[in-house]
Amino acid sequence: MGVIDRVRSVDLGGRMRTFAVASVVANIVIVVSGGAVRLTGSGLGCPTWPRCTDESFTPHDSLSLHSAIEFGNRLLTFVLVAVAVLTFIAAVQSGRRDLKRLAVVLALGIPAQAVIGGISVLTDLNPWVVSFHLLSSMAMIGVAVLLVHQVDAGVPLPAATAGKPVTSLVWSTFAAGWAVLYVGTVVTGAGPHAGDEEAPRNGLDPLQLSQLHADLVFLFVGLTIGLIFVLHATGASAVARRAAVVLLVVELAQGAVGFVQYFTDLPVVLVGFHMLGAALISAAMTRAVLTTREG
Repeated sequence: MGVIDRVRSVDLGGRMRTFAVASVVANIVIVVSGGAVRLTGSGLGCPTWPRCTDESFTPHDSLSLHSAIEFGNRLLTFVLVAVAVLTFIAAVQSGRRDLKRLAVVLALGIPAQAVIGGISVLTDLNPWVVSFHLLSSMAMIGVAVLLVHQVDAGVPLPAATAGKPVTSLVWSTFAAGWAVLYVGTVVTGAGPHAGDEEAPRNGLDPLQLSQLHADLVFLFVGLTIGLIFVLHATGASAVARRAAVVLLVVELAQGAVGFVQYFTDLPVVLVGFHMLGAALISAAMTRAVLTTREG
């Protein structure tokens, strides 16, 4: 490979990584933005979909601040589209099929998310649909983290380099994390922040669900601590050990916010930070799994 080809390769790789990281950030931002819509009671600020009202795609002057907040969240979809298009172009230029496949998944996830969000509006913020909407965003974050990992690895995802006990533990930790995220959305569906005063709740007991959520968090944290010890004992790479520690730090911070918000009657600011924490959990636990597959 000549000097010019090497420079071009480095440039393409840097551009690809930039857009891959931008995909992670954009999908986390959309989670926080969606949380702001719900926490300000703006979920039905635009009472229909795909239009904001029956007559217009944009809110009218007579509509409330809630309409502006909900419409602003919808506009962020176009930011996601722009990032996805640039990511796909960079993936095509890289010549790597694995990156192109992931870029396509991220691109297709945007209209899918828009449709799910539209269904949530058309069903007056049915809590189960809203829950699925959030979990879909968490999955998109995981795919974006996988894309970053693939770019950094320089090759398609290799086989696991850790032994079966380690990989079993890391996948168990990952499964526990997803259980925490899912039950967390169910807790939200039973709680007071419905996104609109008239939005239905799932009818489940918030106290019992919160206890189940806390129990799963303890399991998640315990598995992560065990993973850290196992990674050190088996001589795993520094990258894998660091990823597990980062996951534990995010979990502890998220748990602290969760406990404080529960005992202070769910102030919207703390709930917003808790949603950000959930997005970071999705990213961190995905990263922890991937680092056991370093080539």
